[in-house]
Amino acid sequence: MSRQAFDKELESLFSSIGALGAKVEQIMDDTIRALRIHDVDLARRIFTQDPDINAAQNNIEQFCVNLIALQQPIASDLRGITATLKMLTDIERIADQCADICEIMSTYPEFVNMPTPAPVLRMFEVAREMFSAAIDSFMRRDAALANQVRHRDDEVDTQFSNVILEMSQLLQEDRTQVSQATDYMFVAKYIERMGDHATNIAEWTLYAITGNRKAMAEDQAGHSKPLG
Repeated sequence: MSRQAFDKELESLFSSIGALGAKVEQIMDDTIRALRIHDVDLARRIFTQDPDINAAQNNIEQFCVNLIALQQPIASDLRGITATLKMLTDIERIADQCADICEIMSTYPEFVNMPTPAPVLRMFEVAREMFSAAIDSFMRRDAALANQVRHRDDEVDTQFSNVILEMSQLLQEDRTQVSQATDYMFVAKYIERMGDHATNIAEWTLYAITGNRKAMAEDQAGHSKPLG
């Protein structure tokens, strides 16, 4: 295959990542809306989309494997393909976590009896912004934007702590809301993991750009976040 043809294949691969990212962004937006207004029907529709995301992930993974096996990419190309394979898992997991939240909303009728706590919505909005920026940083090969995403993870962690404290206090004060408070703790944990996955995507973007994982790992040491 000529270099020009191979470049077109890479462009197609990265476009596929962008398209999958856009689908997951919409799922995140819809899940936030479902949480905000307690739209159970919307939550059920979101939950049914998960197999489509899994199928798209499998197709892109196979595309990556074929490029590596058949085209013998040079080092910089191989980094981009490797980063794509790694971040696919994070993208799919974010969709899974949205589905998990929607399953809670759909399964437990009492969930809607408590308004969604403000810190839950705020941390979800930040996680969504991080994910969008992480995908954008990869598509644009923007190292500065990728670093901004990584540094925002603390915002999600702070809001997660706020949710746990608020729900723990509610558990002590109002035993009639035990189920709802517990459910929101699970929801908050799912969202906190979304922030971690967005951070991973940003880190793999930096690897694709620089080829340097050691510096990333050293920078992350103070934040107790695993690389990859």
